[in-house]
Amino acid sequence: MSGQSLTDRITAAQHSVTGSAVAKAVCKATTHEVMGPKKKHLDYLIQCTNEMNVNIPQLADSLFERTTNSSWVVVFKSLITTHHLMVYGNERFIQYLASRNTLFNLSNFLDKSGLQGYDMSTFIRRYSRYLNEKAVSYRQVAFDFTKVKRGAVGVMRTMGTEKLLKTVPIIQNQMDALLDFNVNSNELTNGVINAAFMLLFKDAIRLFAAYNEGIINLLEKYFDMKKNQCKEGLDIYKKFLTRMTRISEFLKVAEQVGIDRGDIPDLSQAPSSLLDALEQHLASLEGKKIKDSTAFFRATTLSNAVSSLASTGLSLTKVDEREKQAALEEEQARLKALKEQRLKELAKKPHTSLTTAASPVSTAAGSIMTTPAIDIFSTPSSSN
Repeated sequence: MSGQSLTDRITAAQHSVTGSAVAKAVCKATTHEVMGPKKKHLDYLIQCTNEMNVNIPQLADSLFERTTNSSWVVVFKSLITTHHLMVYGNERFIQYLASRNTLFNLSNFLDKSGLQGYDMSTFIRRYSRYLNEKAVSYRQVAFDFTKVKRGAVGVMRTMGTEKLLKTVPIIQNQMDALLDFNVNSNELTNGVINAAFMLLFKDAIRLFAAYNEGIINLLEKYFDMKKNQCKEGLDIYKKFLTRMTRISEFLKVAEQVGIDRGDIPDLSQAPSSLLDALEQHLASLEGKKIKDSTAFFRATTLSNAVSSLASTGLSLTKVDEREKQAALEEEQARLKALKEQRLKELAKKPHTSLTTAASPVSTAAGSIMTTPAIDIFSTPSSSN
């Protein structure tokens, strides 16, 4: 028996009457059932973002409208569906969200219907803030940090000093908003919040990978920077160390709730001697008296730090590639099932057409042509 409420059914029926298939799918994905949005509805909405005749603003408005519901379940699932489309849908969906002045206004949301409503409302407020920040980040840099090209020739590794110093703080803000979701394993008590956590987990892996590469680039440029740039760079690096501790705690929660150990990256911290070297270099630029350090010591410290962070980057990439491979295998299995279903339907068709041709109703109605027209230009191969 379906767990959809009477309101869900009525709303879906209204969209059926008005002919809005997209709005109906949004309604189906955001029902009152205490479970994550169903895959078939998410897949349909992803397909919609790729169709040029689908109105993206209308799709987004349908989701925003669902967040005005008083039920925490409907609102939470609306946010999850939006996040899913931001990650897996056509880029024009997140582009549209980034172009809007306002997105989710849920900072005061509270479902007072029960204890669970109070608990989940807290996470809804935090989650909506992250999605807002994700859209704002896209607006500021015109790309999604979780989807940028990575590696030695990646976006964050090849960025110039000025742009890098402006871009890394934007990643920091998005990372902060994600980590502020701040959930413990014993608070992941239902399918709805679990679905949100899984999307956040995947974003965290990719976002931190871009963040990590930005820091590697920053360190490689640090000793050639001007004094003010060094000051900014040192502040950015100190904040990075704090966030590395926080992301480690986030990954511990993921492990506690049963995410496979192979899907959780190993984070390697740079040696503490690096921070000393960075601080001493800035002090020397400011004209302060410092203890002498050889160029060899500085180069060795930097090399060890970059090596540690590169190891973290490699671990993050392996996890990401593993997830992509799993998604590819799942898609191939789905296509195989569809193909088998189609072959079964085709196998039944000749029998159905013969039955129709011999039907007394067809022969009696002289005005209806049931026999297919013969194409005199067809060849045996094309007929098949």
